[in-house]
Amino acid sequence: MKKVSNYLVYAACIVAIAFSAGAFMKVSANQVPLLNSSGSVAPGQPVDLTYAAEKALPSVVTVRVVTNSKTQVVEMDDPFGDFFDPFGWFGNPRGEKQKRQVQTPKRQGSGSGVIISADGYIVTNNHVVDEADEITVILTDNREFSATIVGTDATSDLALIKVSGKNLPAITIADSQKLKIGEWVIAIGNPFSIGTTVTAGIVSAKARSMGGGNSVQSFIQTDAAINRGNSGGALVNTNGELVGINAMLYSETGSYSGYGFAIPTTIMNKVVDDLKQYGTVQRALLGIQGSDVNNYIDNLKAQNKEVPDFGTVEGIYVDNVDEEGSCADVLKKEDVIIAIDGKTVTKMAELQEYLFGNKKPGDKVTITFLRNKNKKTATIELKNAQGNTKVVKQADMDVLGANFREVNEQEKKDLKINYGLVVTKVNKGAIREAGIVEKFVILNANDQPMKTIDDLQEAVKTASKSKDPVLMIKGIFPSGKVAYKVVNLQEE
Repeated sequence: MKKVSNYLVYAACIVAIAFSAGAFMKVSANQVPLLNSSGSVAPGQPVDLTYAAEKALPSVVTVRVVTNSKTQVVEMDDPFGDFFDPFGWFGNPRGEKQKRQVQTPKRQGSGSGVIISADGYIVTNNHVVDEADEITVILTDNREFSATIVGTDATSDLALIKVSGKNLPAITIADSQKLKIGEWVIAIGNPFSIGTTVTAGIVSAKARSMGGGNSVQSFIQTDAAINRGNSGGALVNTNGELVGINAMLYSETGSYSGYGFAIPTTIMNKVVDDLKQYGTVQRALLGIQGSDVNNYIDNLKAQNKEVPDFGTVEGIYVDNVDEEGSCADVLKKEDVIIAIDGKTVTKMAELQEYLFGNKKPGDKVTITFLRNKNKKTATIELKNAQGNTKVVKQADMDVLGANFREVNEQEKKDLKINYGLVVTKVNKGAIREAGIVEKFVILNANDQPMKTIDDLQEAVKTASKSKDPVLMIKGIFPSGKVAYKVVNLQEE
């Protein structure tokens, strides 16, 4: 009996604990939402995420995209070419690839987006809509809208799209700079196309770089689950305010494994404003190449090389200075940037976020750096990728001042080509200034094959935003003579 009594007491304790937890959770759920990046939080307080989810959910949408079937010319190996024609007697020399037209299948995909204004502006990832021919936005109340692209920015992987709607549930945007490591956040999106989903976690790191070459690298890292389909969705604080756009996950399997990354709103705001006003992002650059000092030191150690005494183990090591860049007359190789406008920077990602989120070409900044362990300060005027302070405009086909069409089968046969764009009319513009005349066939632009009008449009778009806004054209005259032309896209 005593043994039974002990079991009963033990069970009663478990039940009591369960009821206590339930009561505790109930009290927590009814509390006023706790402040975080917008205020203060008492240490050890429970966090209610239902308020944030209910407030933010209506602002997160599903973005469905369709890429239509297209005809492309591809190079293919002929597995029987050498067997039947080993010496090239029939026009197929050994090793030459066969060019064939293939029809790409119609493709569909989906991602997420965030409504940022009641009149229909929506932010998503560039990689969600990059190749889309049709875009459909679906709200949580199942309303559907067709969307158009306002502008895209591959460097930050952000895109701005627009739907025709009124009084849409726009999200409140918070300052991501105020986020703290360890702060609770929720990720909202449409993973695997199963429907709008909320996951929770904390801010694991800020200004995280993933080594993406020329792209902007200053992510918010979170352990809130982010999977395929979450791209373009919202990272939200406990007040239901947007702090980031979910962009990518880090995984060896392709599915969530504890590491998700979001683009901070400091960068998003600047990109959105520029895309609205200019159609492309006005990006201010220091004109340097470098790395985090601690990473540079680690690389030297790994190669058993002598490590210089920089006077610090934090900051940005300057490896190269662009001769036409903003810092050409100020910085030198082996300098270490430690602050900008009085704000300490310990790594490249922090410097990127500050510049790309707050500055434009023509703005002035004060940089603090170490040279031979001596602290120096200089004020510089920021320039764009083209080495000036002019507004960078995304050119379209109009700047060329010409009309084009794809070559027909007879022209392919006569000129012994497989693709190209025929200049059918030349008006006032860059094509005429380059000395290109009617019936000239454009084969390549900046080393890219010109098979369709879309190819030329993309080449113009890309080149107009580059350091050297020109098209290096390779083409052929009706006589069969090959010629090279330089088309300047920059308006004087």
